[in-house]
Amino acid sequence: MRASDAERERVAETLREAVAEGRLEMDEFEQRLDATYRARTHGELEPLVQDLPVPGAPARPVTGAVAARTGRDAGWAGRIGGRATSSGAFAFWGGFNRKGRWTVGRQFTAFAMWGGGEIDLREAHFAERDVVIRCFAVMGGMQVTVPPDLDVQVSGLGFMGGFGEHSKIDEEDPHPDSPRVRITGFALMGGVGVERKRSKAEKRRLQELEQERLLRLRKPDTGDGRKELG
Repeated sequence: MRASDAERERVAETLREAVAEGRLEMDEFEQRLDATYRARTHGELEPLVQDLPVPGAPARPVTGAVAARTGRDAGWAGRIGGRATSSGAFAFWGGFNRKGRWTVGRQFTAFAMWGGGEIDLREAHFAERDVVIRCFAVMGGMQVTVPPDLDVQVSGLGFMGGFGEHSKIDEEDPHPDSPRVRITGFALMGGVGVERKRSKAEKRRLQELEQERLLRLRKPDTGDGRKELG
């Protein structure tokens, strides 16, 4: 269905509320806002607010379906389903990137020759629960970044190059609700890397939790509503 100017404004207001509350970083806010005013259909607008709560003001997401989904978008279940926004990428003497909020198709194919590419799944949604990402690098490189609790299988081949997985953080067990992503392909005189890494938002959330924990340790409760003096 075609979107109206009023619906685009409601989505823009939702994004402004989100950046004011710290739910979106400024660069992502600007990307989503630009996509909002370029959107022509509800299908293009819905993914832009799919992971955001409904503001307390009258401004609301485009449809009731979007509002119903936002309540469960904190987990993996809310990130599976919807129309793919990208099913492939190509780089020749250049580069490409897929990162931030985007929806991965059931099969995503990436090719880089004498160039490079970045595929970031940490904030991505997935059109289906089972996804195959095929990476082909010829005298070039490709980096796939995934969250630590995503169910990922890597089975590519490197010839005079490398195709593998490594982690910057301790690997976690896959979340039971996460999609299953199989990364395959080959690298010829090049490389494809798969890295587990937390997003900036997740790192910030963990830091805030740690700060709250330390604050509670420094100020133990005496049980009578007052804090012990040092």
